[in-house]
Amino acid sequence: MTVIEISCREVWSEISNYLEGSIDSELRARMEAHFAVCKHCKAVLDGTNNVMKLICDGQVFEVPSGFGKRLFSKLR
Repeated sequence: MTVIEISCREVWSEISNYLEGSIDSELRARMEAHFAVCKHCKAVLDGTNNVMKLICDGQVFEVPSGFGKRLFSKLR
Protein backbone atom coordinates (compact mmCIF):
# COMPACT_ATOMS: atom_id res chain seq x y z
CA MET A 1 0.00 0.00 0.00
CA THR A 2 1.33 3.43 -0.95
CA VAL A 3 1.01 6.03 1.78
CA ILE A 4 -0.05 9.45 0.53
CA GLU A 5 1.59 12.35 2.35
CA ILE A 6 -0.40 14.49 4.75
CA SER A 7 0.29 18.06 5.86
CA CYS A 8 0.99 19.11 9.42
CA ARG A 9 -2.23 21.15 9.42
CA GLU A 10 -4.26 18.06 8.47
CA VAL A 11 -2.50 16.03 11.17
CA TRP A 12 -3.29 18.65 13.82
CA SER A 13 -6.97 18.74 12.88
CA GLU A 14 -7.28 14.96 13.22
CA ILE A 15 -4.96 14.28 16.15
CA SER A 16 -7.66 13.77 18.79
CA ASN A 17 -9.63 11.53 16.41
CA TYR A 18 -6.41 9.55 15.86
CA LEU A 19 -5.93 9.10 19.61
CA GLU A 20 -9.58 8.07 20.05
CA GLY A 21 -9.30 5.55 17.20
CA SER A 22 -12.10 7.16 15.22
CA ILE A 23 -10.34 7.52 11.85
CA ASP A 24 -10.17 5.10 8.95
CA SER A 25 -7.16 2.88 8.33
CA GLU A 26 -5.96 4.92 5.33
CA LEU A 27 -5.81 8.16 7.34
CA ARG A 28 -4.21 6.32 10.27
CA ALA A 29 -1.46 5.02 7.96
CA ARG A 30 -0.88 8.50 6.52
CA MET A 31 -0.65 10.04 9.99
CA GLU A 32 1.69 7.33 11.31
CA ALA A 33 3.98 7.82 8.31
CA HIS A 34 3.97 11.56 9.05
CA PHE A 35 4.75 11.04 12.75
CA ALA A 36 7.72 8.89 11.75
CA VAL A 37 9.39 11.82 9.95
CA CYS A 38 7.97 14.97 11.58
CA LYS A 39 9.34 15.53 15.08
CA HIS A 40 7.10 18.56 15.63
CA CYS A 41 3.89 16.65 14.94
CA LYS A 42 5.15 13.71 17.01
CA ALA A 43 5.65 16.14 19.90
CA VAL A 44 2.13 17.51 19.40
CA LEU A 45 0.81 13.92 19.40
CA ASP A 46 2.66 13.09 22.62
CA GLY A 47 1.53 16.31 24.29
CA THR A 48 -2.09 15.84 23.25
CA ASN A 49 -1.98 12.25 24.47
CA ASN A 50 -0.64 13.42 27.84
CA VAL A 51 -3.37 16.07 28.15
CA MET A 52 -6.06 13.52 27.32
CA LYS A 53 -4.67 11.17 29.97
CA LEU A 54 -4.70 13.97 32.55
CA ILE A 55 -8.25 15.01 31.70
CA CYS A 56 -9.59 11.48 31.61
CA ASP A 57 -8.12 10.35 34.93
CA GLY A 58 -10.68 12.40 36.86
CA GLN A 59 -8.20 14.17 39.12
CA VAL A 60 -8.83 17.82 39.81
CA PHE A 61 -6.01 20.17 40.66
CA GLU A 62 -5.69 23.86 41.38
CA VAL A 63 -3.91 26.09 38.90
CA PRO A 64 -2.26 29.39 39.83
CA SER A 65 -4.38 32.52 39.86
CA GLY A 66 -4.52 34.08 36.38
CA PHE A 67 -3.37 30.91 34.65
CA GLY A 68 -6.39 30.74 32.33
CA LYS A 69 -6.02 34.37 31.27
CA ARG A 70 -2.30 33.91 30.51
CA LEU A 71 -2.98 30.67 28.63
CA PHE A 72 -5.68 32.20 26.44
CA SER A 73 -3.54 35.26 25.66
CA LYS A 74 -0.71 32.98 24.48
CA LEU A 75 -3.10 30.89 22.38
CA ARG A 76 -4.34 34.01 20.59
